[in-house]
Amino acid sequence: MAESINTPIGLAQYKLNHPIMSSAKKLLIVGPAWVGDIVMAQSLFIFLKQKYPDLLIDVLAPTWSQPMLDAMPEINRSIQMPLGHGKLGLLERYQLGKSLRDEQYDWSITLPNSWKSALVPFFANIPKRTGFKGEVRYGLLNDIRPLNKQKLTMTVQRFVALAAGDEISLDDCPKPALIVNHDEAQAITNKFQLSPSLPVLALCPGAEYGPAKCWPINYYAELAQYYIQLDWQVILLGSEKDSSSTQAIKHQLSHPNCHDLAGKTTLHEAIVLLSLAKQVVSNDSGLMHIAAAVDSPVVAIYGSSDPSFTPPLSNNAKIAYLSLPCSPCFKRQCPLGH
Repeated sequence: MAESINTPIGLAQYKLNHPIMSSAKKLLIVGPAWVGDIVMAQSLFIFLKQKYPDLLIDVLAPTWSQPMLDAMPEINRSIQMPLGHGKLGLLERYQLGKSLRDEQYDWSITLPNSWKSALVPFFANIPKRTGFKGEVRYGLLNDIRPLNKQKLTMTVQRFVALAAGDEISLDDCPKPALIVNHDEAQAITNKFQLSPSLPVLALCPGAEYGPAKCWPINYYAELAQYYIQLDWQVILLGSEKDSSSTQAIKHQLSHPNCHDLAGKTTLHEAIVLLSLAKQVVSNDSGLMHIAAAVDSPVVAIYGSSDPSFTPPLSNNAKIAYLSLPCSPCFKRQCPLGH
């Protein structure tokens, strides 16, 4: 077994094998495009700051992720990626990379495995460009790593391994910890007419990936009704795309203590509300990962996805998973009607 990098001998050997790590002063990280992955990427940010406190970490990420990055104190600066998910925009990437040359980054880590995600660090002339081989990125990356899926079985391990090597275990990966300003809580609860005295159950019935990840709406409604009878208040969270599901739950309950907030909150407000919840029940989704990162009690429900691949990274979380013979299939729609 390799020497742990958390021991003095292991860390010294690691620095010998990775000289850029001990000398780098400014790092650009190209962040992922999914909410949950952005949360899990914080494990890498924390790991780097623990090992190299003086390292400045800038993160290039989608515009919508700004409230999440603002809640990560490890980040020096966030840079908005002007292109939407899946868009090549070669000229825009070149212009962005060129504009970053004056920042004088000496190291970059690219978390997505796509070819286009490695373009900005290349155009920025960053001398050390780290990432997994992904979509054959030779030349764009000059510190290219093979992805050992047998050793790195979890997304969070893969992120941290780009700085720590592929012997990293889950125990070596710091847990995400979003920092919430609770001074804002009263204004946000007032805005959505929540009671300051009743405990909050937060339900997140949507999943951007697809309906195969979603627990049935009727079950969410039954759960909400049970907690309302216990004199709790229920908030339904999600994007505007989830509003048909949350409206159906709200319609079944027809109770003033059930608040349908899907599509009505900003991402920042959703983070604060999840931090106030005494219990969160969620499909495997970005909101589930946020709830885990603010250390609220979470029950995470998995359908077509794999809890061993992207679990909630919190000691305050429990997983509900049937482990059907066909799962995990990672399909967006279940072809078997499960």
